Amino acid sequence: MEKLKLNETPVRTSRNFNINNIKLENIVIPKTLGNFNHVTIKAETSKIEISNNTNPIDLTYGLGEELTSQVAKQANQKLKVKIDSKTNQEIQIGFTFDKENIHLVDDIQIEANESAKATVIIKYETVEDLEAFHNGVIRLHAKRDAKINVVIVNFINITSNHFLSIENILEENAKVQYTIIDFGGKNSITNYYSNIIGNAADNSLNTIYLGSKDQVFDLNYIAELRGEKSNIDIQVEGALKDKAKKHFKGTIDFKKGCKKATGNEAENCMLLSDTARSIALPMLLCSEEEVEGNHSSSAGKVGDKELFYIMSRGFTKKEAMKLMVKAKFNKILENIKSEELREQISNEIDERLN
Repeated sequence: MEKLKLNETPVRTSRNFNINNIKLENIVIPKTLGNFNHVTIKAETSKIEISNNTNPIDLTYGLGEELTSQVAKQANQKLKVKIDSKTNQEIQIGFTFDKENIHLVDDIQIEANESAKATVIIKYETVEDLEAFHNGVIRLHAKRDAKINVVIVNFINITSNHFLSIENILEENAKVQYTIIDFGGKNSITNYYSNIIGNAADNSLNTIYLGSKDQVFDLNYIAELRGEKSNIDIQVEGALKDKAKKHFKGTIDFKKGCKKATGNEAENCMLLSDTARSIALPMLLCSEEEVEGNHSSSAGKVGDKELFYIMSRGFTKKEAMKLMVKAKFNKILENIKSEELREQISNEIDERLN
């Protein structure tokens, strides 16, 4: 059992906020890893090359030295995805935890060459009742004019631990969109960093999270804008019930040279119980003139009037809450083109809100 201090904010805030990092106790980090073989990969074109020859890991932020070092030295799944396709193609990567595949430490590297287009879906799920462990790093380099859509789905159970570091580089006029579905894990800890170096580069990050029982979510999203007329949009929608907790830390940093850059972040949390807890810290940092930044956060209980209105149409209270949660999530779910995946997410929401 170990104590971990993870997910440091790039700028210190008052200790009273209790959000500069997250401290976890009694975490079991496996020292010896076996093979992880329950992996499925589907790609539609020969213009996508997949290998296990990833580059050395050197993260700007990441979750913390211990977890980053584990991926760098012990990863039992390495995938390098090189994309040359000029027409949008889809790559699906699925990791399934079962009794023979309990510990996953994965290193995924995505290289999108000039003008490349692709959708990459990465899904983590458990199919048996077990305490799994996941620690992963995803790195994306989007070169000039690349257009990449990344969907990350976390469906692992709530007795497992889920740690994920994401790091991006966006060159000139690159367009990168992330959609993160974050439902699983007793502790689900995510660090997301984008280095937006190119002029007119655009990064959007859309997340939905859903917590129940004693789940803990810690989301640390950081974007540094360096290119002129570059842009970052962060939209987070979540719902918490029972004793679930969430910490959201969003930092948009306008660096010298990013004239006429824009950045927006909004995080909204629906509290479905009196014991759920939500803390949010949206931050804007600026070293350049002629930029525009906006941030907002909100947390509140389900409105009695809205709940009564839906129940008056013949729905039970539980059904009404499900409808309200799905209505909050729909705008982000529209980013997912796969009807099959959207239906699976809808079913997962129903199951986790039962």
